[in-house]
Amino acid sequence: MRLFLIFLGLAGLVLVPFVIWGHWFEAAFTGEALTGALRSWGRAWGWLLGLLLLIGDLLLPVPGTAVMSGLGFLYGTVAGGAIAAAGSWLSGALAYWLCLRFGEKWAARLMGEDGAENGRRIFSSHIGGLMVALSRCLPLLPEVIACMAGLSKMPCAKFLSALACGSLPIGFIFAWIGAAGHDAPGLALALSAAIPLALYLLALVILKLRNRPVGQTTSSALQ
Repeated sequence: MRLFLIFLGLAGLVLVPFVIWGHWFEAAFTGEALTGALRSWGRAWGWLLGLLLLIGDLLLPVPGTAVMSGLGFLYGTVAGGAIAAAGSWLSGALAYWLCLRFGEKWAARLMGEDGAENGRRIFSSHIGGLMVALSRCLPLLPEVIACMAGLSKMPCAKFLSALACGSLPIGFIFAWIGAAGHDAPGLALALSAAIPLALYLLALVILKLRNRPVGQTTSSALQ
């Protein structure tokens, strides 16, 4: 119960900037305004503005997918997708590190021993990894889940791997949309959920195959 309340509290904190500044950011960083801002920095530095905006999405209501599309429009699918994916990954990694580094005492007081143990159990399991990977394509949840993973001391390698499984698809998908001039939010959302799931499951299979004892069958490694 305490773990759920902390989740709601974090969601509330993330929601506050959206309520206060959401309309302004949506108007300032979408469509021609966003591409104009990126172009004003030039191709040599527009990527830096894109990264800063995506990392800033941790604290401010920056429309991340619009920034990713703008990067695709300016740099193309490959380069723009790489920048967009890097920005999403860095934002999640920063949220995780801050909560892991500075949130331990705060989390222990609010969670209690049982809540802390439940958090560690959830985020150390495959369910925690799937939550991290799938959250990258949803509003609000990326920051909340990354913070919860840090507070729950999710193993760093597991978190960063799951984060990459979620950040890479969404970065390249929305960069492709921006580069091609398409407007298909439904398709983008579906792909941004399906591909991270497939990537994470594939990563689990690969890890099991690498760690299986000599002579173990492939079918048993998939169990």
